[in-house]
Amino acid sequence: MALPQFLHYSTTTITTPKPSLNPTPPTFLHPSPLSLLHSHRKHHRNLRCSASSSSPQPHNNPPSPNPTPRNDVVELPIFPLPLVLFPGSILPLQIFEFRYRIMMHTLLQTDLRFGVIFSDTLSAAATSVGCVGEVVKHERLADDRFFLICKGQERFRINKIVRSKPYLVAAVDWLEDKPSSDGSHEDLESLAKDVESYMRDVIRLSNRLNGKEEKEVGDLRRNLFPTPFSFFVGSTFEGAPREQQALLELEDTAARLRREKETLRNTLNYLSAASAVKDVFPSSST
Repeated sequence: MALPQFLHYSTTTITTPKPSLNPTPPTFLHPSPLSLLHSHRKHHRNLRCSASSSSPQPHNNPPSPNPTPRNDVVELPIFPLPLVLFPGSILPLQIFEFRYRIMMHTLLQTDLRFGVIFSDTLSAAATSVGCVGEVVKHERLADDRFFLICKGQERFRINKIVRSKPYLVAAVDWLEDKPSSDGSHEDLESLAKDVESYMRDVIRLSNRLNGKEEKEVGDLRRNLFPTPFSFFVGSTFEGAPREQQALLELEDTAARLRREKETLRNTLNYLSAASAVKDVFPSSST
């Protein structure tokens, strides 16, 4: 079963950008045991504006070029979307709904940052924890539509809605990971290595099931410290936005890595079973 490289949403405010601004299409790991996983997301080295590629930079929690003081409550324009944005991830957008075009005109004259929150298109419910998206590349067309490339920055929690028209603006508090509340001192580096190992196995088996050439999986960590690596791993779980949202909301790197490890382990078990079935019944396809 061929998996799509992008999610496609039936919304009036987000579509895949046109090719001139769209980076090389990434591929994603899908954590659901009902999905087959294929090759890991590529790094987009051509997008070096105020931020770098689609994977986090090899630094621990890379800051925004103009970081906001952490103790201050600030106001952010809010963009509800049917996806979860993680720190360090690249988000391509096309903006054509009138209220968000107004928002873009304002952003282009200020600091180019807005808040992305996950909005469930089925229930119309939105979450209170999101991630700042910073516009790193944009193109304005003659009909006033915008094509954007955004990069995830710091996380936030909505404190209160300041206004709702013409678009949402909220007062937000910044979120940062804290030491484990249970007093455990689990080795984050060891956890990150375990997660990377499971990712390698998942990619290998997924490629095999999809009939792709089996080759050595490259370096998935890219020298990332455990915290930004945990965000990168969460961003690859694109087929399960609710799980992604739960990972985004965690304020404990160890807890996030443990949850990702369990998800990848379950996925690996499913793929191993599917691979065994394929070996016994070669004519069956997934």
